[in-house]
Amino acid sequence: MGLSSKNIDKILIVSVTPYFLDRRNLWFEENLEKILEAKKTLSFFEDNIIFVEKQKEFNFSQFLRKLDEMGYEKVQNVSEPGEFSRQGGVIDVFPINANFALRIDFYGNLIENMEELPVEMGDEKEVKERIRKKLKRQKLFSDLKGIKTGDYLVHLDHGVGIYGGRTSLGVPTPSDYYVLEYAQEDKLYVPLGLERKLSRYVGFQEPKISRLSSTLWEKTKRKIKEETEKLAKELLEIYSQREMATRPVYAQDTEIDAQIAATFPYEETPDQIQALEDIKKDLEKSEKPLDRIVCGDVGFGKTEVALRTMAKAVNSGYQAALICPTTILASQHFQTFKKRLEGLPIGVELLSRLQTKREQKKIIENVKEGKIDILIGTHRVLSNDLEFKNLGLLVIDDEQRFGVRQKEKLKKMRAALDVLSLSATPIPRTLYLAMSSLKNISVIQTPPAQRLPIKTFIRQRSKEIIKQTIKEEVSRHGQVYYLHNRVETIETAKKLLENLLPKVKFGIIHGRMAERKLIKTMADFQNKKIDVLIATTIIENGLDLPNVNTLIVADATKLGLSQAYQIRGRIGRSYIQSFAYFLYPKKLLGLAEQRLNALREAEALGSGYRIAMKDLEIRGAGNILGKEQSGNINQVGLNLYCQMLSEAIDKIKNA
Repeated sequence: MGLSSKNIDKILIVSVTPYFLDRRNLWFEENLEKILEAKKTLSFFEDNIIFVEKQKEFNFSQFLRKLDEMGYEKVQNVSEPGEFSRQGGVIDVFPINANFALRIDFYGNLIENMEELPVEMGDEKEVKERIRKKLKRQKLFSDLKGIKTGDYLVHLDHGVGIYGGRTSLGVPTPSDYYVLEYAQEDKLYVPLGLERKLSRYVGFQEPKISRLSSTLWEKTKRKIKEETEKLAKELLEIYSQREMATRPVYAQDTEIDAQIAATFPYEETPDQIQALEDIKKDLEKSEKPLDRIVCGDVGFGKTEVALRTMAKAVNSGYQAALICPTTILASQHFQTFKKRLEGLPIGVELLSRLQTKREQKKIIENVKEGKIDILIGTHRVLSNDLEFKNLGLLVIDDEQRFGVRQKEKLKKMRAALDVLSLSATPIPRTLYLAMSSLKNISVIQTPPAQRLPIKTFIRQRSKEIIKQTIKEEVSRHGQVYYLHNRVETIETAKKLLENLLPKVKFGIIHGRMAERKLIKTMADFQNKKIDVLIATTIIENGLDLPNVNTLIVADATKLGLSQAYQIRGRIGRSYIQSFAYFLYPKKLLGLAEQRLNALREAEALGSGYRIAMKDLEIRGAGNILGKEQSGNINQVGLNLYCQMLSEAIDKIKNA
């Protein structure tokens, strides 16, 4: 086949499939005649190979389409097997069955010249293994379940288009195709079986749709590939520093661990059990510090996982700290931990601005002397005046709510420290796949047994609905959250409600209140001295009150979808049927209507993993990758971005 010369007379190009990847390049040379013979009678070979000869005719556009359908990826500059590029009548292609890339010059449909390019395969076995992984990854990240006409899809070679359904084309034989629509009525037909080249578009904003012939996509893809490689390097550096740090393995479970598990008032879900098993393995079997994220929908039991992990650290001779984004949340976790650890030899304390200077000083002394085993607090826990005797485990509740400076401080604390992060923002499946080779992630998405979905209603606001809803909840001895998201008028709202329901006890909380008063009001609400808590979105942060089973949102048009979802998750945390009323003034229009309908459709438990891909999933990506990546995610969509990141991580790790 003229492999040694720079000019080539003929070449065989085979499709990017496992069947051909399993064969060495030499096999194709030795069996060329047999392959060409098989092409005449067997459709597999007819569909999966191109044989080109110099000075022979080959339809140019058909050649390009065939490369595409054989799984070759269109790029700006060819650098690896399985890629091709086009400039005018010149096609560069790197066959997976050759040790070099080649340039094919067309004059119309005539192949005028073919020459070898100075781009070589390197270690054949390694390269083919990388391509196999790439194919698997493309399948994983494709995920076209439930796509609807009008959805945005990303084609690996052509960019973002609009899905126009499926069609049958009868040329040369009838077969099914996905139809993608581009600018100026351009259409792309993608054969069934080539789904790996397609992925769902998820982004912060509406994507830009270009023409099919535009070179913009290849440039964009190249730029983002470079960016993901840079990010992968940074990530690997951070993790390699942690990889070098070691600590003694933790003790096996003790009687105390068993006692704590026995006092859990619910039945553990399979996902909770799996998360606990994952953590146990990290702590007992490995000397590398734990660095795991537990992602779970609101109310699915992440706190229980944290509690048991912290107790395990204490039983292995360490101190454990839990930091929370708000004083309310820290206070609530403290109450929960205290109750669950009652009668056990584990000292729990809360450190926040609520305590007097004298109280804080005493706690700090006790922490330093090792008299406190578990410390719960806000970022006050990171203060310079606080010194632990033997801190082994740090649990971060809602890591994304901590600022850059605080995170830097955490990183410094991190080297040999076990770190467990809890995240209520659902992590996209795609990001999970991209990051799982770096970060250990446990996902809790099974609802607790007997938990009922929240019945969600979207209604025009009226005094009658508000009155009736509150009366019904109070009559069954339950409590209500009434969301009024304007501090300036919250007192007026309270007066109106008191006039409407004089026998009902109302309370108020918002972010501008003095913290002591806020905690006192929350304690009164928890102790059922208040029936209805009128609040701003301050209630969004992880409060767990099983007796609150009705939510009324006074003006739902002012809430973003993910915020509305998080707030709805504050109710329905027991086995009693709960109700959420999203009220709107007069007319419901445009985006507000779409958001609320999405919320109603996502009644199912755990639907935080499916709801509003545009909103929640992207936010999850922003939390883990950092906000500066959002522009790149927008350009290619989250699925393809994560695929590229995963590839870059893999490439650098195995370099």
